[in-house]
This record gives sequence, C-alpha cells and structure tokens, in this order.
Amino acid sequence: MTKDTGLQKTAEIIYDYAENKTTYQTDKIVTIPSSAYLDQDIWEAEVSKIFKELPLALATTAELREPHSYKAMDAAGLPVLMTRGKDGVVRAFLNVCSHRAAAVAENGCGIKKRFACKYHGWTYSADGRLMGVAEGNTFGHVDKSTLGLRELPCEEKGGLIFVILTPGKEINLDNFLDGMLDDLENANFKDWAYLGQRELTGANWKIAFDGYLEGYHFAQLHPETIHPRTLSNLTHYESFGPHMRIGFAQTDIKEKLDAAPKEKWGEMENTGYDFVRILFPNVSVFLAPEITQVAQLFPGETPDKNRTVLTFFRPDPPKDDEDKAALEGMMDFLHDVVRDEDYATGDQIQKGLESGAHKSIILGKNERGNQFFHECLAYYMNDRKGPMPTI
Repeated sequence: MTKDTGLQKTAEIIYDYAENKTTYQTDKIVTIPSSAYLDQDIWEAEVSKIFKELPLALATTAELREPHSYKAMDAAGLPVLMTRGKDGVVRAFLNVCSHRAAAVAENGCGIKKRFACKYHGWTYSADGRLMGVAEGNTFGHVDKSTLGLRELPCEEKGGLIFVILTPGKEINLDNFLDGMLDDLENANFKDWAYLGQRELTGANWKIAFDGYLEGYHFAQLHPETIHPRTLSNLTHYESFGPHMRIGFAQTDIKEKLDAAPKEKWGEMENTGYDFVRILFPNVSVFLAPEITQVAQLFPGETPDKNRTVLTFFRPDPPKDDEDKAALEGMMDFLHDVVRDEDYATGDQIQKGLESGAHKSIILGKNERGNQFFHECLAYYMNDRKGPMPTI
C-alpha cells in the first residue's frame, strides 16, 4: 500500500511469525489494577493530563480540504472548531462565543467564511477574529480585537490535524510523533477522499482501546469477520515515541509474499500483511485501498463510558452511485463489527470489573502493545518522569 519506507525487515519478521506459528513476545506478564478502568479520580486525571495536554488527532486534511472549510466537534468534553483560512492554514478554537458562551458553529463539517452565534448573532472570521456585534449601537462599545475566539494549539501533518485542548500550550509535532507519520506521508494520505462517519458508544475508553492493540482475540471474537482475513495471535509491534505500528499477517501471507522478490516486501502493505497505526493516546488508523478507517476514542461523561468516532477514507472518491452504495455498505459493516463484537464484549468487561470478581486484569507476553500503552499512560500521568517507554 505505502511506498517502501524501510519496511522490508518488518515484513520479513511477520512472514517468519506465520511460518513458525508464533508472534511477538516480551519477557513478562503484567497486571493492571481493575481500578484503572473504574476509579473516578484516575479518569479525571486522564482527561486532564492526557486528553487536555497532548496533541490529539481531531480531524483530517480530507475533511477540511478547501479554504473556508471547517469542522466542529466535541472532544473530551470541550467544544472545538477547526477552520482552514483563505491562507490555507488550519486553526483551532474553542467553539465558544465571547459574548455569552454559546457555540458559533453546529457540530459537523462544511464551508463558511463567517461564523455567527445563533444566540445573538455575533460573527467571527475563519481566523477567529470577532467581526461584528449584532446591533452594536444598543449593545455598547467593545474592543473587538480582544474578543476573538479562544485559539488552541494546532498543526497539520501527514493528512491529520492535531490540536491541544488547552490554550497556550506549546505544540511540537515532530518531537511528539517521532517519525510515526512518515509512511502516511509517503502514501499521500492527505490527498485521500473523505467518505463518511459513524459514531458509537461503549465501555471505559481504555477497555475499548485495549481491543485495538492486539490480535490475540481474532479467532474467538471475530470468527466470521476479521479472522477469515487475518491470522489470530500473530502480531508485530514497533514504537515511535508513545505511538505504535502494529503488524498483522493475512491468512495468505506466504502465497502473497512468495510471489514477489523479497526486496519488494516492504512495499506490499495490504498484500499479505496489514498495519494498524496507533496514535497515542486515542487514535487507530487502518490504511487500506478499499477503505481506510480512522477510529477516535474519547472518554465519555463518566468513567464507564466512551464515545468513538469512526471516519472512513479511500484514495479516490466514489465513482458513481453504485460505488457509493458499496462503500456505504462497507462502512456499515465495519461499524457493526466494532459495535456488535468488540464493544458488546467491552460492555461485559465493564460489568465484570465492576463486580469486583478480580482486583486486576492480566496482559500476556504476547500482548506487548497493551503493556506498552499502559506504560505510556503511566509515563504521562507521572508528569513524564523517567525515560519514555519503548517496545
């Protein structure tokens, strides 16, 4: 799928796992206390230290491709507005009018040169400036230059738009991403077409996200959906700062890779093997030419809930109505798999943890991605003391 970005060695490792019926293993089993998924104070600290301090991939270039395009959404309990100005630059703001704190844009995507608060009609430009006070002659004089939308740190890279939800924070994507998006840039993901979006809810955000980080469950939980394509309990992990590229072998990996010169294996993503790219703390990207899924997971209103947004892309837009209908069917299928298999099980896990049956969960040597994710959570929750975890 992607151009060769030095992935030949990774493809060889995944091939060898399939040949030898093994998987990536670390040197230990670890436990995670059940309270990590239940405790109100832990949940609040995660929202504060993780979701409000780190760059979050909130949107894609495809959603805000044109000048004056915008996307408004809720993220970790905050209303966010992202805009692309006539200068081509993407900016982010709290979606909050400076008059009486109503939203200036409804959630969703579109094209607007001006944003008008529906409460009293104050208007703002795409770069956040307050342009007009409705019936200003009766309202009284205000200094419009001081009453623009509150800007958030924002940067665009690799076809993704990152925002920090706290005004004034420094954003340094190159340092944070540590090369994670190089292969997305080589795949020109920024030029891909936006297809649609689905939303769903589930258990605690970490219960849900744990399911994106391993393939140990494929045979048992997805016998008719994922497992026919992808071998179960065969996973390779690579880390880039707190992020991961997770490799999975397709059931026909030997046939597909044996048919090509070994020096070409690094260019054969989606042909014999697949990757899921994990952007810490809450995004999973499955890149495939048929359809790409970007999953964003956010804490819900209480510790036992999450809100997940699934957004879909393809290298080219739908060719005709028949093609569009087929793509809608694929989006529905992927949404239903997550809802009916992964998240339904996540709801059961939530109840199981709340029962008090066990004081902890267990992460095996073959679940290194889950171990690493929780290590990175601890690193940021502990104010980045000590070395950054690595795979």
